[in-house]
Amino acid sequence: MLRYHLYALFAVTVWGATFVSTKVLIGYGLSPAEIFFVRFLMAYICILPFTARHLWADNWRDELAMVGIGLTGGSLYFLTENMAVAYAPASNVSLIVCSAPLWTALLLAALYRNERMNRRQTIGSALAFLGMVLVVLNGRFVLQLAPKGDLLAFAAALLWMLYSLIIKQIGHRYDALFITRKTFFYGLLTILPWFLYEPFDVSWAALSHPIVAGNLLFLGVVASMLCYFVWAVAMRELGAVRATNYIYLNPLVTIITAAVFISERITPIALLGGALILYGMWKAERN
Repeated sequence: MLRYHLYALFAVTVWGATFVSTKVLIGYGLSPAEIFFVRFLMAYICILPFTARHLWADNWRDELAMVGIGLTGGSLYFLTENMAVAYAPASNVSLIVCSAPLWTALLLAALYRNERMNRRQTIGSALAFLGMVLVVLNGRFVLQLAPKGDLLAFAAALLWMLYSLIIKQIGHRYDALFITRKTFFYGLLTILPWFLYEPFDVSWAALSHPIVAGNLLFLGVVASMLCYFVWAVAMRELGAVRATNYIYLNPLVTIITAAVFISERITPIALLGGALILYGMWKAERN
């Protein structure tokens, strides 16, 4: 069981660090949609040889569920999250998006008896949520209302909740590699209409730049192919609620990575928040 907790921890740690890579790539002229398309395309190409024998789900309902995974955990999730940043402060977006474990726990508790949290898990999750709030605010106790951006961020959180629900429903019928490949395939397919609105315009010269290529390799191979695979395994073995709770660590990893690589400041309040996250998650998992 420890192995699957480490899988979830690894995925969330890497996803928290993608903030820096994405920021670097945007600085080199790539749009968020272009970054998403290239990283998912690389991930799909890398994973295809391992699952090429099994191309389709066993029935059309399961195949439709795979489309849902590509939308909720791929194209729509990334679009709503990135669009939210354009209309609302980053602190709002991070706070709302990282509330996904809360909504996931509430939905699954209503639908599945075995996913209901006991008192200890509820207290631990609440402490982790409070810690996440402190990390996101990082000593700046000002949240500006931005309805359009906040609603988009909330939509992203709900999309991740739905992604978790679909994974729970079909995860036991298909192996993690197959589900991961389908996530990439339908994520790529459903992002294509966006390029009618905002055409894909990345030159080969830009893609071949060493810094751009290195960051895209990290996002495509590690943050997408590897992390989506281990996340699918963790979700299947730990349950959606326990695995999704690890998302509370995401802002902590992001703020540490930003401090190391782009010299962003960490306040004592953020450190307190980090301690609460770690303690809350320990309490929630303690037998």
